[in-house]
Amino acid sequence: MKTSSLRLAGVICTLGISNKRQPRQLISWRPTYRSSKFRNVYGKAGNREQCFDGIPITRNVHDNHFCAVNAKFLAIVTETAGGGSFLVIPVNKAGRIDPHQPKVCGHQGGVLDIKWNPFIDNIIASCSEDCSVRIWEIPEGGLRRNMSEAVLELYGHSRRVGLIEWHPTCSGILFSAGYDFKILIWNLEVGGPVKMIDCHSDVVLCMSFNTDGSLLATSCKDKHLRVIEPRSGKVLQEADCKSHRVNRVVFLGNMKRLVTTGVSRWNTRQVALWDQEDLSMPIIEEEIDGLSGLLFPFYDSDTHMLYLAGKGDGNIRYYEVGTEKPYLQYLMEFRSPAPQKGLGVMPKHGLDVAACEVFRFYKLVTLRGLIEPISMIVPRRSETYQEDIYPMTAGTEPALTADEWLSGMDREPVLMSLKSGYKRPCQKAFKAPVRERKTMVMNGLLESIPPKTENELMRTFFRQQDELKRLREELVQKDVRLQQLELELNNLRNNSNKL
Repeated sequence: MKTSSLRLAGVICTLGISNKRQPRQLISWRPTYRSSKFRNVYGKAGNREQCFDGIPITRNVHDNHFCAVNAKFLAIVTETAGGGSFLVIPVNKAGRIDPHQPKVCGHQGGVLDIKWNPFIDNIIASCSEDCSVRIWEIPEGGLRRNMSEAVLELYGHSRRVGLIEWHPTCSGILFSAGYDFKILIWNLEVGGPVKMIDCHSDVVLCMSFNTDGSLLATSCKDKHLRVIEPRSGKVLQEADCKSHRVNRVVFLGNMKRLVTTGVSRWNTRQVALWDQEDLSMPIIEEEIDGLSGLLFPFYDSDTHMLYLAGKGDGNIRYYEVGTEKPYLQYLMEFRSPAPQKGLGVMPKHGLDVAACEVFRFYKLVTLRGLIEPISMIVPRRSETYQEDIYPMTAGTEPALTADEWLSGMDREPVLMSLKSGYKRPCQKAFKAPVRERKTMVMNGLLESIPPKTENELMRTFFRQQDELKRLREELVQKDVRLQQLELELNNLRNNSNKL
């Protein structure tokens, strides 16, 4: 008995445990899990009957989605010879698309971006390599023949236009960014530009608004990230992102944060989180992988989920964004062997609420000429309406008119509920201003409408020749006048010396 007691005492001494009472320390060996109702969100690809097949998707290498979708229509930029065009297909008419499907084909250059009006389902804007922005009105039920006449043609950029964005709360305000390094603000109620933002030294890569549209964030090819007050064009914050080369930027709703995707100095893809009021350095930077394709960010302000989709690969990663560390909580990844060229996003009022669908992508698969819907679903057993995953969301009614916004007013979006299916009120029809197509002068900058036909081109050429001849004659006259003034000055000097 003594021997066993001595052995036990030796073991206790070896472990360093004394008979004195030690302060109690709680050590948990269980990993800490963050409670989240979106932890098990999964991606579900549509079956063959839900896909849109046989579409000649554009092969343009411009870094854009080439796709836009709303509750009624799906629009895709197509590959065409001569000029630019895009298809408009009703969302409920999936399947094999007729090769002779009517198109919107009024542009003289390739279409680079398309965006649906968030408040009127039948209105879509497009921009092109022909330096124009055009507004189209799609008839109910879709196109029955090719559409070449736009409701409104907007000319103001001197080089091709690569990006367009509708204002999130104001009807009739459109933003366009061109390769002339300028952003133009268009008032569609008067059919012309009302402001030019000229603070970029290179091509604008991305534009994003905060919730009420009072701030505009831009990423630029000059490796700078900017937060701009759009009405005045004043740059409120600016970051030099040499170590994190920013490609895409998105506002995180009302969290006063920005998310950017880009490339690190070691050429790995990165995501970074920024404070919109202090862009001196990012809050966090996280490396994603070593692939070379562009990362497209998508943010859902209702669920606070961030989706990252790589151009050229088939994966979509998604995170939950929080206000405290670790800020970006990785949830899961949707994997697919088919590479994506771009992604369209369905607005909230077009989702299937009964299936607990919180987000829906329309994926462009160029090699197969396929548009594939991908639904992000929260698994729930109950068949009742899930209020916790469908809060009040931004609706389809504008909060402001164009004149109110231009006068300095800001308002939050008009919210709507998805509980009992959304029945839209009577929409206001889009009325284009009646005006002649003419040369626009803005801030002393002359922007001419490009000629369409050979006769117009010849008239433009001879008009320019006459203008050059007039300027030469004026220059000669001024030279003669300058010489006369020099002679008079010399005479005055000689007379003064004599005196």
